[in-house]
Amino acid sequence: MNGNLNYGIIGNCKSAALINEDSSIDWLCLPQFDSASVFAKILDDKKGGHFKINKADYSITQSYIENTSILRTFFENQSASFEILDFMPRYKNETKSHFTPREVIRIIKPIKGTPKISVDYQPKLEYAAAETKTYIKDDFIVSIYDHDNYDSLYLYSNIRPEAILAGDSIDLTEPVFFSISYNEKIKLPNMEQCLLDFERTKIYWLNWCGKTPHYKHYNAIILRSAMTLKLLSFDKTGAILAAATTSLPESIGEVRNWDYRFSWIRDSSMVIRVISKLGHRKIVKDFIDYIIDLVPEKDEKIQIMYGINKEKVLTEKVLSHLSGYQNSKPVRIGNAAYMQKQNDIYGILIDAIHVELCEFPLVYEKKEELWSIVKNIVWIVKNNWNLPDKGIWEFRDEDKHFTFSKVLCWVAIDRAIKIADLLGKSKPQWNEIRTAIKKDIHDKAWNANEGSYTQYYGSDSLDASVLLMEQYGFIEAKEERFVKTVHAIERELSYEGLLFRYKNKDDFGAPTSSFTICTFWFINSLYKIGEVEKSKKLFDQVLSYSNHLGLFSEDLDFKTKRLLGNFPQAYSHLALIDAALNFNE
Repeated sequence: MNGNLNYGIIGNCKSAALINEDSSIDWLCLPQFDSASVFAKILDDKKGGHFKINKADYSITQSYIENTSILRTFFENQSASFEILDFMPRYKNETKSHFTPREVIRIIKPIKGTPKISVDYQPKLEYAAAETKTYIKDDFIVSIYDHDNYDSLYLYSNIRPEAILAGDSIDLTEPVFFSISYNEKIKLPNMEQCLLDFERTKIYWLNWCGKTPHYKHYNAIILRSAMTLKLLSFDKTGAILAAATTSLPESIGEVRNWDYRFSWIRDSSMVIRVISKLGHRKIVKDFIDYIIDLVPEKDEKIQIMYGINKEKVLTEKVLSHLSGYQNSKPVRIGNAAYMQKQNDIYGILIDAIHVELCEFPLVYEKKEELWSIVKNIVWIVKNNWNLPDKGIWEFRDEDKHFTFSKVLCWVAIDRAIKIADLLGKSKPQWNEIRTAIKKDIHDKAWNANEGSYTQYYGSDSLDASVLLMEQYGFIEAKEERFVKTVHAIERELSYEGLLFRYKNKDDFGAPTSSFTICTFWFINSLYKIGEVEKSKKLFDQVLSYSNHLGLFSEDLDFKTKRLLGNFPQAYSHLALIDAALNFNE
């Protein structure tokens, strides 16, 4: 295991929880992903709040039940053993809609002997901004936050409430359950109902995995990554989150800490591109619906990101009372990047729409709505492609002519032309724009001295994002310029097989950690230019840097290989799937 992000994620497409390998629930937001936390130990070891089952002198192993997102934490010593099963219920009910209560269920089962456990239950509502008071009621434990606003949390169990809150030693002679619920229950939970929810949730995930193609190579890691992407989707609107957390730092002790519980057009569209290859139509369909709802007017300006409930204003603020992950301040909620201009999002979005139209049948009305969005984007790109922007990495200083942004403007027009042909709406005048953008990139982004396409026009700095030129069809893999670019990026940006996004200083200095998706892009590029053996060797090496459950965060430390950044990261897992599919061709 490589670092301290040894967490499993459980969820039900409404919210998610992170559970440490020692059983502690260290992150949970209710009622949904971007709500205030009820447990946030991951962001403040002392104040944040957690829910842990204490047991000393036991060896602990953690794994997922195969082909599910149910987490099993197993405790064992010479005389006794027990397991904890953690999940958030998700299954189809009698009306064929999904039952996804705002609830975490923990089931603890004795397996051998008579284990003794104690419960450490410390809810801290509203990001622990002020005191949370916990009371025992007739049938449950309630925790209440009543300061500048009001919040509450309910705990149900077949263990006596007094024993739970006192942390008493408890003989585990029969299974016990805990239901952590945002809502007060009308019908009291019991063990029978919790076990039924467990079986139904298990069947849901088994069925979901059964719809995914079986691959000869890397099937388990592809499935785990696919399930992780599913867990980062928000059923209510179709939004796809960049990650389940906020403010986990890109480098320990630095200030690159951001809230990723939002839907970036770029990240989400890349997820759609990959998940469509796995045949999961509902995620694709729901995200396209999300986009259609976001862009109702023809002159609507498309933002780079939105809230999961389609919010367009994502005001950023600092929670100064929290110490941050391993004292890495600040802890932020909201994200000021929503105001940035990034021209690459148009190409990535139209590419996703093109995938949708090619692979999945759509009703006539929806085709008309998508066609309006496509025409709107073409108009925006026509008028903006030759202007500078903030780029894929969201530089917060002056705008530049970033190569990746230009390439994706070309993609926007290229896919728009293809969509027009698909819909019988040929637009030959768009060909001129596409040709002009391509010539501009060839003339201004290539640096002969570096033997590479560079980060922005006139720059000698390299950037891993230009590796996507080939993936999006701008250039052929075997073209000399692309092969040279791959080798130049390896020479300048690779460190022990991990890639820098770039090395030039940005708003916060020079990057000190590896952006995981960039390494997978590089692996993919090596494969495409014919260096298959080298690509596979590097892929296997990077897989060894995941945590104990095969999960990746946003970044990796170059030297220690520890996981850094928000977790789990959709970017990392979609690129992992893309790279793994190469080895199944």
